[in-house]
This record gives sequence, C-alpha cells and structure tokens, in this order.
Amino acid sequence: MLYATTAAILAALVLFIWVALRDRTPVSSLDDYLTARGSQGAATLGLSFLASGMGAWILFVPPEIGAFVGPVALVGYALAAALPFLLLAWLGPAIRQRVPQGRTIAEYAQDRFGRGLRLWVTALSVLYMACFITAELTAIGAITAMLSELPGSLVIVAVAVTTLIYTTWGGLRASLVTDRWQAWLLLALLAIVIGVTLISLPQDAVSQPWPTAPLDVSLSVALTLVIAVTAANIFHQGYWQRVWSARSDSELRRGALLGGVLTLPVMLAMGALGMLCMVMGKNPRSPPIPFFALLSDAPAWLALPTLVLAVALVASSVDTLQSGIVSLVVTARPHFSLASARWLTVLLMLPVVWVSLQGLSVLRLFLIADLLCATAVVPVLLGLWARMTPSAAIAGAVAGLLGAVLPGWLDGGSLMAGVLAASFPTSVPTLAPFAGALLASTLVSLVWVWLRPANQQRLA
Repeated sequence: MLYATTAAILAALVLFIWVALRDRTPVSSLDDYLTARGSQGAATLGLSFLASGMGAWILFVPPEIGAFVGPVALVGYALAAALPFLLLAWLGPAIRQRVPQGRTIAEYAQDRFGRGLRLWVTALSVLYMACFITAELTAIGAITAMLSELPGSLVIVAVAVTTLIYTTWGGLRASLVTDRWQAWLLLALLAIVIGVTLISLPQDAVSQPWPTAPLDVSLSVALTLVIAVTAANIFHQGYWQRVWSARSDSELRRGALLGGVLTLPVMLAMGALGMLCMVMGKNPRSPPIPFFALLSDAPAWLALPTLVLAVALVASSVDTLQSGIVSLVVTARPHFSLASARWLTVLLMLPVVWVSLQGLSVLRLFLIADLLCATAVVPVLLGLWARMTPSAAIAGAVAGLLGAVLPGWLDGGSLMAGVLAASFPTSVPTLAPFAGALLASTLVSLVWVWLRPANQQRLA
C-alpha cells in the first residue's frame, strides 16, 4: 500500500507539472507573469475560482459545522464561501474600469486613497494569504499521516516544490491552466469518495437525531462565518489577479458567477457528511474530524483517492496563493524584473514551508487575519462611491480596529480584555468582534463623509 500511495501522489503531482508546462509559450513580460491580462474566458475563470477557493479545509470545516451546529449554520457557511465570487462579479468590472492597468487590490486602494492605505491593504492581504498557505500545507501533512504510512513532511515538501516549479516558470497562466484540470479532478474525486462512503455505510446503524443547535446559535455562527470569510476573501489577491486576467467584464461576471454556483453544492455536500456522521452514531473523534470518521466503514482502498483528492485540493489553492503573494510584493516596489519575481516566488515559500513542517495549529492566527480584514473591507470597497474620501477610509479602518476590541472591552472592563477577546484565545470564532469591526468601520466611514464631504476637504 505504501508503494501504491507514493506512486499515486507522484503521478498527481507530475500531472500538474506536465499540464502547466506543456504550453511552451514563454511568459512575455512581468505584467503577463502576474496578471495574464485579458486572456481568460468565463469557463476557465469559473473553474479556477472553484479550484483556488477549495482547499483541504473543506475536508475538515464544513463537516464539523454540519455535525455540531446543523443545517442553518451550514447553509450560512456555504453562502459565505460563494459570496466573495458573487461580489467579484459585481465589484470586479468597476475596479477594472477604475484601474485598467492594475494588478492588485492594493493598487486600487492607492489610486483611490493614497499610499498609506495601500500599505495597510498589502499587509492584510499578505498576512491572510500566508496563513492560508501555511494552513493548507499543514493540513496535507496531517491528512497524509492519517491515511497512509508516508511521512507527512515529505508530502508537504513535494506539494510545495511541485507548485513552485510551474508557478515560477509560468506565473499566473500556469496556475490558471492547472486550475482547469484540478477543478475537474476535484469534482470527480469528490463524487467517488462521497459515493463510495455512502454506499459503504451500514444499513442497520443506530439512528440519532439530526444535529441542530438552537436557532440563535446557528444564526450567530452563520453570520460570523459570512462576515469573516467574505471580508478575508476580498483581500485574497489570487482572486483579484483573475479579475484582470478576464477577456472582458462580461466574461469576468459569468466566470465569477460560475465559481460561486459550483462552490455551493461542494460546501453543502461536505457539510451534509458531517451531519450524517452524527446521525449514524459515529464518534467524530477529538479534535473533531467527522468526514474521516465516516471513512472507517468504507473500503480500505478509498484512502488512496481521498489522499489524492487532498493533494489536488492543496495544490490548487497553494499555487494561487504563491502567485498572489508575489504579485503584491512585486507591485509594491518599482523596477522589479521578471527574473527577480521568479526568485522571490521561491524565497517567500521557504519560511512558509518551515512553519508548515512544525505541525502547529494556525487557526487562531487565521481568525486574527480574518478579523483584521473585516476592519477595513467596507472602507476600501466604499472607494467605488464617488463621495468617499481618503480621510473617511482611514477613519473607518481605524474605527474598525476599535470596534473589533470594543465588545470584549465592555464585557471585560479593560482595553486588554478587549484585545484578548479579539485575538480569539480559544481559537473559536465569535460574532461580537466581527460585527463590531464591520459596524464601526461602516458607520464611521459614512458619518465622516457626511460631516466632511470631498469639496469641503479640498477647500480646507
């Protein structure tokens, strides 16, 4: 079994390299390396959004939400995963028109609000994507150890090196072409794994009630996930690269809508497996892994396609994140060459891989990054409103930071208590900091514009 597992993983990784490198057309410029500007149609974009957004996390988080919170929170989570693509269908064309030669969301922030906010948006984006890529590589190491005799560290390094080979050579175009294949592979393997798992379940298992939390708890979890996931993904630079890679605004809209539509059933199906785990009376284990608990009744051979599925999920998100982080760093500094961008792609991955090999939990850092994104998402996007001013955006972002700590401050009686609550010490997402950040940043931005309109600031 060890040899079969090794061969299957190597075959998948070699396939990704072959798909990416079979087009021998060299990257023509740094701009082409970072954006593949104006080259992609709706179908490619839709499949790329699906593959880029899905990662090994779908094998853990949606089943856990379904198992312990129930259908209301699961539907909210599925909508949260699809909503960023629906927003891109609406916001993407407007931002393309505002910055037609843009490469990153940070450039739009500078064009609209100045360099200070650009640096802040860049920092938020890099922090979020670094957490994402570390979490994905850590997850594939854990899944490998769970399903096979292979050392998880070897697969972490193998996936990182594989994605580096083709993203360093082909940039965004290589990521896009592999996304098409990876998306179809993901859907096929998901269908096989879910189908075989369901068929293998014993018919006489003890039936338990469907998991469901009180409605107020379910709605709170659902709203928290919608705010956290949507805000963070607005700062996902990999998605914004695809905005400028679209051939036209209409292709972008259709592609983003397709990505959102494809994401919904995947999320719902994975969450439903978590609910099924509880209905069948399975022990979800600790920490909870309901999806893998269900696999205990499946044939032993199913571990192999499940592991290949996990490798494809991680590779499809990691290559996007690699390219996205590099584009943010490169565009922040003028006079970067194509060769320098390629070397930077490799260098930026070294600390990420090192952290991933430690097997640490990055969930708390992930939540902090999500919350920081929630403090700034509304002020940044309000830049599409003509009356929005740089000072209003900065005031809104600062208010978002205060709003994030205010609930804990009021509850704990001190600023430090508020900061601690907003850092999620139990690694459990709670609504109050996210709602506080979103409401405070929105309210202060709007009130600031009303009190100090743009013409008044120019006269001052």
